[in-house]
Amino acid sequence: MIVALSLWYLTTAFMPREGCVEGFMLQRDSARHRFFLPRRLYMRWASHLAIQDNIEACIDEAVEAVRGQLENAPAHLTVIFVSPQFKEQYDEIPRMISQRMDPGCFLGCSGGGIVGGGKEVEQQAAFSMTCANLPDVEIKSIYSDTMNLPDQDTAPGVWREWLGVEAEKKPNFIFLADPFSFRGEEFLSGVDFAFPNSSKVGGLASGAQMQGGNALYLDDKIYRNGLIGVALSGNLSMDTIVAQGCRPIGEPVKISKCDGTLLTGMDGQPPLEELQKVYEGLDENDKRLVQSSLFLGIEMDPLKDDPKQGDFLIRNIMGVDREAGGIQIGAMLREGQLVQFHLRDKVMSAEDLELMLSRYKDQEISRNACGALLFSCLGRGQYLYGKPNHDSDMFRDQLGDIPLGGFFCNGEIGPVGNSTFLHGYTSSFGIFRPLQD
Repeated sequence: MIVALSLWYLTTAFMPREGCVEGFMLQRDSARHRFFLPRRLYMRWASHLAIQDNIEACIDEAVEAVRGQLENAPAHLTVIFVSPQFKEQYDEIPRMISQRMDPGCFLGCSGGGIVGGGKEVEQQAAFSMTCANLPDVEIKSIYSDTMNLPDQDTAPGVWREWLGVEAEKKPNFIFLADPFSFRGEEFLSGVDFAFPNSSKVGGLASGAQMQGGNALYLDDKIYRNGLIGVALSGNLSMDTIVAQGCRPIGEPVKISKCDGTLLTGMDGQPPLEELQKVYEGLDENDKRLVQSSLFLGIEMDPLKDDPKQGDFLIRNIMGVDREAGGIQIGAMLREGQLVQFHLRDKVMSAEDLELMLSRYKDQEISRNACGALLFSCLGRGQYLYGKPNHDSDMFRDQLGDIPLGGFFCNGEIGPVGNSTFLHGYTSSFGIFRPLQD
């Protein structure tokens, strides 16, 4: 949509704000000698983090804050995250919110740590609300107990019918799930099969130690198991960033022999021999990390001849077979895949996130980012970095003051290559912008 502005209106209304409209720069169509508002103006996001001991006070504060940020534009999508300190009031939260605002499509869950307004809170009572005004966007709610998934060998159309989402609408997905009842790999594999060109992000609810203790919110209902989500179609793109917090060591090597999850050959050599060669070339600090923080990266795009950091799916090394020289990996393997050993610590994790964010910032599309959701591992945050707001601060430093909400998860959903996975120790971002003209 193009809005023509008269010279008088431009001068009187916008020049005192240095050519900005509500924080957005005016653009000029030189061919027609007129100014117009970028399409990103027609998508608004707002986010707030409330830190109080009373859930009603938190909701009051958050509602007032997001209304102000949206300048009373209606919320078409509302995403909330609530800490376990409010577990006794979990069931009342949808009613409390609907009494104070029309949330539009309502999505959220419990979280052991809460992100909102670009800030993070852990081990403390908190509530975050992130709202979006999304003209020309269709929002479809999704719920599944994930116990009765379509067969993995079934046609893509069966999965689409099961979800109630049309592939022709080119949807983007946000998923939240209960960690105790979510068949993650099967579900994500099926959704990738049915929607290969769609972006998918999300996380597993946290804060409880047993099944039934977490809360999943979808519209006016609360669920204690399964999966909820939304499919977003229309004038919206969702870019994804997945920072797995690892740095590669050695060089990528082809799998020459494997059996399921057991890796028994790397370029014709036993994996333990390959690891020994890599180990001998490390400095003393990295040699120490090999003892406690060694992982295997699996390259997920076979068309890439020169995979780089971030192109590998990071998986745990579960054990070794010293007699055969093999290594047990927490993922299914196939011959011909490129793999590379990786290490993780707080420095590497920070560097990896900075690299992923800077790569995105360097793309033209990043300039139109309007809002974002962060799904970060419970093992990150202050536990890893020793200070609060690490990931959200780095996000702001790289991409500016974009409204950012989210939570600390029991597992994070996000893509590597062309496939979507359930991760650990990861920060997974969904970044929202209007479609390109």
